[in-house]
Amino acid sequence: MVTDFKAMRVTALAGGVGGAKLALGLQLALAPGNLTVIVNTGDDFEHFGLAISPDVDTVCYTLAGKANTEKGWGLQGESWNVLTALKALSAPTWFQLGDQDLATHLERTRLLQAGWSLSQVTEHFCKLWQVSSHVLPMSDQPFRTLIRTQTGELLAFQEYFVRERCEPAVAEIMFQHAEDIQPAPQALKSVDAADLVVICPSNPWVSIDPILALPGMVPALKKKPVIAVSPIIQGKTVKGPAAKMAQELGLEASAAAVLGHYADFVNGFIYDQLDGDIFTSDAYPGIIKKATNTIMKNDEDKLRLAIETLKLGEFLINNIYHHD
Repeated sequence: MVTDFKAMRVTALAGGVGGAKLALGLQLALAPGNLTVIVNTGDDFEHFGLAISPDVDTVCYTLAGKANTEKGWGLQGESWNVLTALKALSAPTWFQLGDQDLATHLERTRLLQAGWSLSQVTEHFCKLWQVSSHVLPMSDQPFRTLIRTQTGELLAFQEYFVRERCEPAVAEIMFQHAEDIQPAPQALKSVDAADLVVICPSNPWVSIDPILALPGMVPALKKKPVIAVSPIIQGKTVKGPAAKMAQELGLEASAAAVLGHYADFVNGFIYDQLDGDIFTSDAYPGIIKKATNTIMKNDEDKLRLAIETLKLGEFLINNIYHHD
């Protein structure tokens, strides 16, 4: 029986800004060290020879209190001297690297070349940045999300997302990885050890699906109480292309479509109150659905949504998963 949600051990699946926001809320709500975040690495790529992990960095910077909340990415108080110099050299500057952010990528690349795993590098950075939670890249092996556009062009995800500003119409989302791809060493263990798993309001198709594609991940989730939070509100997203991608892929851009995507393994679903009564009484009857304000404009919003998520988790654990 769970009597205090602060003592719960929670593993969250996240990618991008929306996922990082709820991860911060969960970190604020839980006892220090009780949150583990498994982060999408399908967006990772090399730029100027540097190993860049955009979603991992967004989550780490956010949990460390270092993120630029206005932009939603990068670091606060950033300077752009290197980028300005690169522009003067006619170098490709579509992916904006700030000076402090560049230091992260330089040191990550050096450590990876010295034989460290991405998990080890991430843990090292989080210790230096005094992050109380555990941040795990979903895999230490290369996993790449590719976008095939409706004109037939194949783009790496950052090319689609940043360089092309999500403008090309999406025909297919593809995952490229080794046949023996495996979750990072602690990823499945963190799911097994969790009292509750939370799927953050990240893009289901390009931020969460790469994590779910890893061997053993979905079977592990099916053994746990799982709550998903919808990133789609009234057919739109607060940030990112999830709604646009859904429509181009022939899916409905709605919270109901998000629930349908996760229905095989979630027990609870949180969606925004602006969507009203979108579920009929017989829609996914085994899944508890809760409408609330899911828009996170500040840390108070993030904490409030996290507490509501954890309280629903507490109910699930005590009434569905608890056996004397």
